[in-house]
Amino acid sequence: MPVRLSPETLDQIAANGVAVPTYDRDGITAGIVHFGVGGFHRAHQAMVLDQLLQRGEAREYGICGVGVLEQDRRMAAAMDEQGGLYTLVLKHPDGTRESRVVGSIVEYLLAVDDPDAVVEKMAHPDTRIVSLTITEGGYNFDHVTGEFVADEPGVAADLRGNAPPRTVFGLVVEALRRRRDRGLEPVTVMSCDNIQGNGHVARQMFTSYARLQDPAFADWMDEHVSFPNSMVDRITPVTTDEDRAWVRDELGIEDAWPVVAEPFFQWVLEDDHPAGRPRYEDADVQLVEDVEPYELMKLRLLNASHQGLCYFGYLSGYRYAHEATQDDAIATFLRRYMDEEATPTLHAVPGIDLDDYKSTLIERFRNPEVRDTLARLCAESSDRIPKWLLPVVRANLASGGPVTLSAGIVASWARYAEGTDEDGQPIQVVDRLADRLTAAAQQQHEDRLAFLRDRQVFGDLVDDERFVAAYRDALDGLLDEGAHATVTRLSRS
Repeated sequence: MPVRLSPETLDQIAANGVAVPTYDRDGITAGIVHFGVGGFHRAHQAMVLDQLLQRGEAREYGICGVGVLEQDRRMAAAMDEQGGLYTLVLKHPDGTRESRVVGSIVEYLLAVDDPDAVVEKMAHPDTRIVSLTITEGGYNFDHVTGEFVADEPGVAADLRGNAPPRTVFGLVVEALRRRRDRGLEPVTVMSCDNIQGNGHVARQMFTSYARLQDPAFADWMDEHVSFPNSMVDRITPVTTDEDRAWVRDELGIEDAWPVVAEPFFQWVLEDDHPAGRPRYEDADVQLVEDVEPYELMKLRLLNASHQGLCYFGYLSGYRYAHEATQDDAIATFLRRYMDEEATPTLHAVPGIDLDDYKSTLIERFRNPEVRDTLARLCAESSDRIPKWLLPVVRANLASGGPVTLSAGIVASWARYAEGTDEDGQPIQVVDRLADRLTAAAQQQHEDRLAFLRDRQVFGDLVDDERFVAAYRDALDGLLDEGAHATVTRLSRS
């Protein structure tokens, strides 16, 4: 008979053979406040802290999760019901699975209900780190200019100061202000999102917000608050009802929100935590002085390749990443993109064999157990393509390098954004700019460059004759021949 996951049932779950926390959770101090408690954080950073706690370390670095959006209420309910516990299941390609209950999240706050409680938690002397997985779009900057977008409605409301802050910017900056005013050391603000120079971006966005309120305080932040860069990597698909059923039927655990992930794990972190940090290195985290070579490798090879397979794969009739990557034409296209267009834009990566890394990526994408959906990879493209793929395009345009395959990826996005597949079935385009993107994509049968003319997304690429020629050729193929014929042709060109 399955048992409901809770602190009270851990002994019973352990008796059934599932690994559970063996440390005393009651004595753990929440020294990390984390914004964005989703699957990735729980398969990555929270797992690391759980490993350290199992070693008897980091008891002053438990995690207090924070939800900022109304949609986070569901996670708040799961965290409250289960005392912060959840099941992590790692799915190996051969069908074997590793499972354990993770206990490093010891508190959860919902800013929608009580923003001041969130601010006070960060302003408490016990807090040393504020970490972030708020998605690529959560940093609120213009994709072309890189500037902070001050007129975003939530940000504008916080800046008016007529009510308690509601955005991550307002909450964190107010907490830092209180710490300064109370004579406390500033915390480290640690971004764990897939953005090049994520620490630099976080510094710019949070200080830009502060500067609109109080320029002198923004200068204080810039001088005293640490924003380390990081590179994070673990494919973590959305939890499905099938996953919940497996946890219930095979492990005997009723878990409202388990997490599934691939076995691969990598976290490269700039060692810049003046307020203190856990001994991350004891849990296989790489502490380095310069993260940039690692993050460029990951963003331009893994993340941009995800975009290379998702639109072509979906339009070719596949629905999962492993299905699409098992198609030789798509796999060849991805490897050629990695070798010919992405790799020449990278720096030397200490300790990494790039050929082996790229081969491993293809094998990771092919893992049939993970069942990562192409729909997930296709979502929020207007936040992803400009950060992951377009820097490759611009670097190659500047150096005279090839852009044919990158242009094909952009064209495949344009075709997908029309909102119907090749059988005339509707596609749900999930993107903050969905209406605008779909309207433009639907004009491209008459005007091939309609989608590319969005300068907020693409900047001046529509003015570059070499890129336009490659883009137009790929889009012609997508519209006239179909996705699979086009990706096959591009893989051989």
